[in-house]
Amino acid sequence: MKRFESKKRHVLPGDFITTAPLRLQNNVVLEGKRIISTTIGLSDVSDDSVRVISLTGVYLPKIDDLVIGTIQYIQGNSWFADINSCYQGMLLGQDVFGRGSYPTKSEMEERLGKGDIIFAKIANSDRQREPLISIADQSLGKIDSGELVKISPAKIPRLIGKHGSMIQTIEGSTNATITVGQNGLIVVSCDETNGLLKALAAIRMVDEQAHLVNLTDKVKKMLESNGV
Repeated sequence: MKRFESKKRHVLPGDFITTAPLRLQNNVVLEGKRIISTTIGLSDVSDDSVRVISLTGVYLPKIDDLVIGTIQYIQGNSWFADINSCYQGMLLGQDVFGRGSYPTKSEMEERLGKGDIIFAKIANSDRQREPLISIADQSLGKIDSGELVKISPAKIPRLIGKHGSMIQTIEGSTNATITVGQNGLIVVSCDETNGLLKALAAIRMVDEQAHLVNLTDKVKKMLESNGV
């Protein structure tokens, strides 16, 4: 028999979510038979699990997270990038030039200079030092063009949507290409000015109204309108 599914709703720390015997995921605890929220966010109850999508907090790097960063400076054989965190991302020269290589500073500046934007992966993070980032995978590397947008990292899951539904809706309606970092940084590229403006407006709407349960419908309505 199919379990009851609740719609996403806004919850506060201590709010009751359900008594269903579900697997506990993020930001929930079990008190007796009651599942309780531990943060401000949106409750998300599925057939087999329950979680709360947090709407607060700062980005803390986790291994394998995909992030967007801006190169700040070069020190030794490493680049250091702003990844919208209390930490900077450290990109080793050998990650770009190959193992055993010792590139000069000018060679590194030619490959990646101050202000360049990169799409990277958190390769190692132990909270004791700056996390290592990598651009070695084929889908990663320097982002040559686009508008850089910043939203709350906690709202990135809302922007992506279930199975990528929200981001696909925005891209499909605007012909934009949207690169999303789990650290709250996003790059939007679009050849059409109106498409770019609509994509940016949709992202701002998600950031400002992530707590609304009818957000997807509001975004679709805005995208279908003639203006922004």
